Amino acid sequence: MKIPVIMLKWINTRKLLKEGAVTKIQESAENYLEAILMLQKRNGSVRSIDVAGELEFSKPSVSVAMKNLRENGFIDVEENGHIILLDKGKEIAERMYERHTFLSDWLIQLGVDKKIALDDACRMEHVLSAESFAAMKAYVNGSNKN
Repeated sequence: MKIPVIMLKWINTRKLLKEGAVTKIQESAENYLEAILMLQKRNGSVRSIDVAGELEFSKPSVSVAMKNLRENGFIDVEENGHIILLDKGKEIAERMYERHTFLSDWLIQLGVDKKIALDDACRMEHVLSAESFAAMKAYVNGSNKN
């Protein structure tokens, strides 16, 4: 079983997450939560196999990720296998989804190829501070006072 490098980084920080020493979760966890939200919007319900297909990861890798997300209080998994976003998981997923949607739409409007815009937005959404993202939104929406 080959685990993506980004997942290994997340697994290595799991202890710190449990102890509360890290307040920002890893990018891979944000991607999993965002994928769960997107699949819920598209399909109504989500199982691990759906997440594996969406992210093009192996089932064992997704299983490990779902276990970590569950143990850290981001998701719950019902007896029938359906994944439910808990409050803190949903908050992160919605934040990532908003950023992804805004950034990809903006890049496309600027003339960037759609595939490139989607890929770039996926990377950018994780590194922007809340302050920078709010400023970008205000500027794009015409409410920048400068």
